[in-house]
Order: sequence, then structure tokens, then C-alpha cells
Amino acid sequence: MRAIWSGSINFGLVNIPVKLFSGSESHTLDLDMLRKSDLCPVKYQKVCKYDNKEIPTTEIVKGYEYSDGQYIVLTDEDFENANVEKSHTIDILDFVDEADIDSRYFAKPYYLEPVKTGVKPYALLREALTQSKKVGIASYVLRNKGNIGIVKALDKVIILNQMRYQDEVREYADLNLPSSEKVQKQEIDLALMLINQYTSTFDPSKYKDTYVEDLKQIIEKKAHGMETKPEAKKPQPAKVLDMMSLLKESLKKKQQAA
Repeated sequence: MRAIWSGSINFGLVNIPVKLFSGSESHTLDLDMLRKSDLCPVKYQKVCKYDNKEIPTTEIVKGYEYSDGQYIVLTDEDFENANVEKSHTIDILDFVDEADIDSRYFAKPYYLEPVKTGVKPYALLREALTQSKKVGIASYVLRNKGNIGIVKALDKVIILNQMRYQDEVREYADLNLPSSEKVQKQEIDLALMLINQYTSTFDPSKYKDTYVEDLKQIIEKKAHGMETKPEAKKPQPAKVLDMMSLLKESLKKKQQAA
């Protein structure tokens, strides 16, 4: 893996030099945009909206429009100089129980690796996090953006899990949500039985993204001039009156499978 950032974790007065690595990756098909009439590849060009002339990447800068049509150009040095210390540190602000954090706030994981001078304090922080069963709330700057995250120990590695700020998480007050008054106790009991039937120890290796493979089969069929009709029918929403029978049938199928 290639490091995408280097700096240090600040843990009180302890400074731990580290490198940051992405802890996730995306698996998608690389699709090109084509003109429908002749399948000519579509090329994206960066052009000036006033004279429609293409602008080379070396001539493009970032700017902030502080008034109508008036821009302030920002350089890489400006982004770093906005807060030199924050641009190079992961500052642990508090320690909390991870269970107290709403899952909506979690966004993206990163791995932290110590450099040679940070090996011992890295191991110290890792063991302290493990034994305290706490996570550290940390602030840091990455890709010209201020971020918040948790620092936690996982086996031998320290993870920085990027989080969303509170004002980035939407509330659900405007949604039309049902009350629980009309749900019968029998239905709840059956639903709890079904949950118990499906309860197991979490094993991430069990879950695979099969959609890309399904899409590849469609591509293969079309490449050989074959039809691509759906093999299954679109699922229909269940009728509310059938809820009891659906729960019972679900339990029966799960028990048979077991």
C-alpha cells in the first residue's frame, strides 16, 4: 500500500509520527461514456465558459468567489498555512465509549503505521486503547478539509475512522414515519423469533458484492448477441394483512434451511 499522508498523532504531550493508508477500496466496473449513434467515446474537456477554449491542467488554479465575479486564488501553500499544525497532526481531543457513537457518523477507515521513531509510543497508545476499551475523538486535516474521526485499536493496528460532523448528518423529523401503536404483540413475538433464527456471529467474509458479477454476465451475453431478459420477477411489496402469515412462512423456511 502507498501512504497518502504523513504526520503525527498527538496524545497529550506524546507525539507519535505515523503514515496514513487507506483502509478501504471500491469494486466497480469501469464504464466509458459513448455517443449513442456511433459509440464514439465522449471526451471530457476543461474549457473556459467565456471563450470555450480548452484549458491545460497546468493552467488551472483554485479560487474562492468572495464577491460577484471577484475571485481569490488559493495555492497549496495557502491550504497548509491556514493551520500548519493541524495539517500535520491527528489531535486526540477526548476519549469515549465507541458504543456511544451513532453509526450514522462513521464514514471511512484508514490505517495508521508508525515510522521508526514512533514505534514505542505507537505500541503504548495501542495497548492503552485496547485495555481501556475506549476510542479517541480526533481532529485532523486531509485533502484540504478539516475532519473529525475516532482513533481505535484493532488487533495490532491503530485505525483512524473518519466521521461526519453533526451538521453533515441529516435529521429524519420531516419523514412520514409510522407509530408502533398498530403493531400487534403476536407480530412482534414472531418477528423476534425470526430475528433469533437469523442471529449469528458477524463474519464479513460471508458477504460479497454479487451485482458486478451479474452485470458482467449481462455484458458477456450482449457481446455474443444473446438476449438479456431478467431471470427473476421484480419483488412486490407485501400486503399488511399478510404480515402474520409472512412471518410464519419466513420462520418455517429458515427452520427448514437449518
